[in-house]
Amino acid sequence: MLYLAKLAKRALFFALLAMGISQPALAQSGGVGAWPTQKPIRFIAVFPPGGSVDQVARVLAPALQTELKQNVIVENIGGASGVIGTSAMTRADADGYTFAVVFDTHGVNPSLKDKLPYDTIKDIAPIILVGTSPMVLIASKSSGITSFKQLAEMSKSGKQFSYGSIGIGSLGHLAMARLAKQAGFDWNHIPYRGGGPLMQDALGGQVQLAVGSEFLVKPHIDSGGVIPLAMTTTKRSAGLPNVPTISESGFPGFSAPAWWAVLAPGKTSPAIIDAMNKALNKVLKTPAVAEKFKSQGIEIVGGSPETAREFIGKQIGIWGKFVIENNIKETGQ
Repeated sequence: MLYLAKLAKRALFFALLAMGISQPALAQSGGVGAWPTQKPIRFIAVFPPGGSVDQVARVLAPALQTELKQNVIVENIGGASGVIGTSAMTRADADGYTFAVVFDTHGVNPSLKDKLPYDTIKDIAPIILVGTSPMVLIASKSSGITSFKQLAEMSKSGKQFSYGSIGIGSLGHLAMARLAKQAGFDWNHIPYRGGGPLMQDALGGQVQLAVGSEFLVKPHIDSGGVIPLAMTTTKRSAGLPNVPTISESGFPGFSAPAWWAVLAPGKTSPAIIDAMNKALNKVLKTPAVAEKFKSQGIEIVGGSPETAREFIGKQIGIWGKFVIENNIKETGQ
């Protein structure tokens, strides 16, 4: 009987080959099949090395590699506020071996860019919302600014300040643009290509102010390299309890949290999307990953692909409206 079963299996294999269908392809059409055993999984971090997207990807990758028993490689493809890396992901085969780790700019780009090289809805399948974090407004040590109150008073008196963010249309940019408009501050925006270059100039004093996720800036706050001024969430952060919020500093209700998500090409099979979602949810619950994110101010969200899709959709609506109403362009504030 065993011999007959082997013969039947071999007959099926050659019949599939005759029809031009491989076993992995057939398996993936109805389930995950051999996934992910064919080749390493590619995690595209859509910003340059050194920023929060890069760090999130590199925290997830080794834990995911352990969970899936398959190599997970992080590849940085930065530029255009995450568009270039996201575009590379959408052009990849939808076979479950290419994913993208994106930042909050993903929710702004549809309104900010005249034409994206992909359809944000049709060409992309959300896998999971990794987490959210406060944005932190910081000052370089050479700026002479030591508190948000001092900054606000000087700004109200007409003094101009420059602040850096990870790019035009990034959540940090939009949050500070909204604050400046609401308060009547004369602030100048300086866009950077990512968190790494931004923090390098903030530490060196080349930019007076900078805004970035707690995940990005906290190590430099802890080391004394920069001065924290205010948080963009309505509640203070457990990781930086002595840093006031913008909301409690004269601008009630002000809120603009950062967020990270993992995406896949739009035609990826539902079975693989579900399998990767379950794997990432397990990874987010491992002590090493949970503690690392907590220490950097990230509140883990996780959940289903639909949770991620709904969240991203709301972000596109909220910040897209602000971009359009304030005529924010890539060439200016």
